[in-house]
Amino acid sequence: MSQQLLDPDRDTRAAVDKAISLLSAFGENAYSGIGVSELARRSEMSKSTAFRLLAMLIRNGVVEKSGTSYRLGSQLHTLTAQPDSPRHAAIRDALTPFLADLYELTHETVHLAVLQGPDVIYLNKLYGHRTVSAPSRIGGRAPAHCTGVGKVLLAYDPVAREQLLSTELRAMTAATITDGSRLSLELDQVRKAGVARDHEEVATGLSCIAAPVIVRGAAVAALSLSGSSDRFDPSSVEALLRRVCHAAGQSLAARRGMVNRSSHLTPVSA
Repeated sequence: MSQQLLDPDRDTRAAVDKAISLLSAFGENAYSGIGVSELARRSEMSKSTAFRLLAMLIRNGVVEKSGTSYRLGSQLHTLTAQPDSPRHAAIRDALTPFLADLYELTHETVHLAVLQGPDVIYLNKLYGHRTVSAPSRIGGRAPAHCTGVGKVLLAYDPVAREQLLSTELRAMTAATITDGSRLSLELDQVRKAGVARDHEEVATGLSCIAAPVIVRGAAVAALSLSGSSDRFDPSSVEALLRRVCHAAGQSLAARRGMVNRSSHLTPVSA
């Protein structure tokens, strides 16, 4: 009698272990994409085994194929996404029209995000005419310290800023700021400027500019524009971004329940 019949779960457990090892191997390339040979090397398995497992993961929506590269798929994001809070849903519904305005004015990829702990959560995203590989997904997370939306929200939230600076900052690319002192100085500059920039800090080849949506002194969300580093000029869209964010803040200010009155966020005038 074969070992598989004696222990029918043995192969299944081995396959799960290998699949998890393969998923873990994506690392910083989770959304930008990576080839099967490199995945096999990182996960210490043969290329044929990695290719077979990737095919299975693709069928289940956990991995997606883009050209000759692979990236994490929407199903994995759905399984790990945090439940949408009523406040986030209200902010998304209220600010999506302004996100659409920003898109119509620029035709670039635009994001709406909020800060939660050391990460940002993307509440909405509209893809530009000239798309570029990016780690952002609606409902997904990204480290705040290496994204434009994250840096601008951290700059207006001293408590979240101090909590983040007390932790180890993970490098997403070679350009990611991982030194706390350097990041602190940049956040000071972001607060003075009112906008934040990310030049290939979260994904190689991607640049963006972000600004906060201010309501009664609190940065409740951020909007951003992003594009390929070789053609996208953040300065060219800065004035439009500021104008749309200002209009969005005024609109939210007219609504009730959008900002917690006990918020620790520092007033803009401070």
